[in-house]
Amino acid sequence: MSSPASHDPVRAWAESGIPHLTGRPDGPPLIPPGHAAARARELTDWIRTASAGAVDVDGAALLGERAALTGHRRQGDLTPGGSGRLLPASDGWVAVSCARPDDPLLLGALIESEVTEDDHWPKVAAWLAGHSRADFDERAALLGIAGGGVAHGAAIADAARDALRPNGVPRPVDGLLVVDFSALWAGPLCAHLLGLAGARVVKVETPQRPDGARRGNQDFYRLLHDGHESAVLDPSIAAEREALHRLVAAADIVIEASRPRALRGFGLRAEDFVANGITWLSITAAGRDSHRIGFGDDIAASAGLVAADDAGPMFVGDAIADPLAGLTAAALAMCEPGNGTLWDISMRATVASTLGGQPSPPTHRDGDQWVVDTGSGTVPLDPPRARAGGGGTR
Repeated sequence: MSSPASHDPVRAWAESGIPHLTGRPDGPPLIPPGHAAARARELTDWIRTASAGAVDVDGAALLGERAALTGHRRQGDLTPGGSGRLLPASDGWVAVSCARPDDPLLLGALIESEVTEDDHWPKVAAWLAGHSRADFDERAALLGIAGGGVAHGAAIADAARDALRPNGVPRPVDGLLVVDFSALWAGPLCAHLLGLAGARVVKVETPQRPDGARRGNQDFYRLLHDGHESAVLDPSIAAEREALHRLVAAADIVIEASRPRALRGFGLRAEDFVANGITWLSITAAGRDSHRIGFGDDIAASAGLVAADDAGPMFVGDAIADPLAGLTAAALAMCEPGNGTLWDISMRATVASTLGGQPSPPTHRDGDQWVVDTGSGTVPLDPPRARAGGGGTR
């Protein structure tokens, strides 16, 4: 079990590596607001207990694990990977991602103007200057653009109402069958932790839509998928569609990280399988009833998790909504009773629920080391680190 001191919000942030990913490129690392890193440690405490110690990881460190392998660093109002930006609207700020090949075309549709890969950001910025965050949110949801207006004040508390946290009695998952339909980071992290706890994990992809993370950092992909089985099934082929249904029917836990209509298009309705006793983990940008999509960076910023200076807001960490949602999903899967439960995990709500509390303290140099004063001592700001295994290196 983590010590009480390790759950201090400032200490948890300092030891997570996230400050190295937060701030201006030419400025100091910053302690983010809220207590997401301490929440991550609470979640891994739950997972450690449920797995009888089989899963012994530091939730705070998991938040920066991908950046430790990719080498990404802080870029202020750009995401560490460079595909997203924070831009001013007429009444605040908007976080926008442009990570997919078709995103420039979608951004052109947003602003009703032809754009190219070279000029889409200036044109979007000019459009946003004359439109509100609500204008952007409405059009982005209709067009399938990843992004959202940055929440503040009462809007953060409102978003946090849908957050889920584990409660009751932890349950073991060793020997259970997990069918994982997810991609990228949040769902695969959940599946990874359940696999470490002894579950059998089968990753399901279609030929048309393989996991996009396969094209990313290979050490990170192997780290999350080591030891899992793979099934590539085409629902347009009758025999493979039937095989897909049989696999889900045999599952104890299903992980879904897309809007519900995606699996419903394959004839898979979560409610039907939950009625038969399956635990269904549904991870979405803003809940199953929302049409919004998003990536970890823009979701976290839109929930209100941003650092700020006189020049404006900055992204916190590297797609931090992803690992926080993945940890939450894994802990919820390890709640008793687990069977026959549909967990509706909103990534935006999960992040929003970690905000509030004391202002973030400043950081300063002590020789060659950046440090922060927690109030009970000075703590060095460690860089992000990754666990060894599955191709990953420290």
